[in-house]
Amino acid sequence: MNVKRNAKGAITTITYPNATTEMALQYCDMSITAARTVDKGVVDVEENESWDRLKIHAVSLIRYMGTGTEGLQKMREEFETENEGIVIRTQVRWLANPRTIREWRPNGEIAVSSVVFILKGSRVAQSLVKKGIKAAGVWYRVETYTNEGPDSTCELCCGCGHIENKCGSKPKCSYCSGHHRTSDHKCNVVGCTAKQGSLCGHTLEMFPNCKGNHITFSSRCVKKTDATEAELQSRKIGLAGRGSTSAARDMATAMGANRVALGPRP
Repeated sequence: MNVKRNAKGAITTITYPNATTEMALQYCDMSITAARTVDKGVVDVEENESWDRLKIHAVSLIRYMGTGTEGLQKMREEFETENEGIVIRTQVRWLANPRTIREWRPNGEIAVSSVVFILKGSRVAQSLVKKGIKAAGVWYRVETYTNEGPDSTCELCCGCGHIENKCGSKPKCSYCSGHHRTSDHKCNVVGCTAKQGSLCGHTLEMFPNCKGNHITFSSRCVKKTDATEAELQSRKIGLAGRGSTSAARDMATAMGANRVALGPRP
C-alpha cells in the first residue's frame, strides 16, 4: 500500500476504482500499519466525515484564562456536556494570540475574547449557527470560521487570496467562467439531464483567473498551486516568530468583535 503525505499535510493513499469505504475498512489493520510509515502517531482509521470550523465571540477571560481556571479545556467539556450531539476532537483555542490577549487585558481594553474550534458533522454545525451553543449555562452566537490566506478561493468570483464575505466582485462560475454563480450553472445542450449547479460533459471547463481548461478547484491549476505555496511559506515565517498577515487579521477580528461585545445590549 503506497501511503504518502500531501502538500497540506494529510496522509493519503489510492484505492482501486469503485472501492467503497466499507471495503477499505475491512483492511483497517493493514491501513494503520501503512499509515504509520508516514506518521507513527496514527492509532485508528475510520470513515471520513465532514468537519466544520466554528467561531464564537465574547468568551469570558476571567472564567477561561489565567491562574485558577481550567482554561479552554473546561469550555470544551461544557460544550460536549450541555449540547446534544457535539463531538469536538481538537482543543478549543483562542482566535487571537494568547500572549497578546494577556497584554491587552491588564489595561482594561478587553474582558472577553473569541475562540475557534473544529466540530464533527456539518448538520450539527449548521444547527449551532442557527440556534447558538451553550457553555456553563451561557448561550453564545456561533459563526462559521474561514481562515483567509493566499490559497483561499472565493466561492463568488472564484478569485484567489480572499473569501466570499470580503469579495466586491461580480459572480463568476467555477466551471465555465460565465457571469453567474456556480450554483446557477446550467447546461444549454438540449436533452442534457445534468441538474443546475452540476458539471456535465458538455461544459468547456475554464478557470476565470488563469483561463486554463480546468475548473476553479482543480489541482492542475498553476495559479492555485502558486497560491498554496505562498500560504505554506507564510506559515513557516509565522512559526519562525516573525508574525503573519493572517495572525494580525485574527487579532483585529477578535479585538474588534469583543470590544463591541463589552457594550450595552440592545
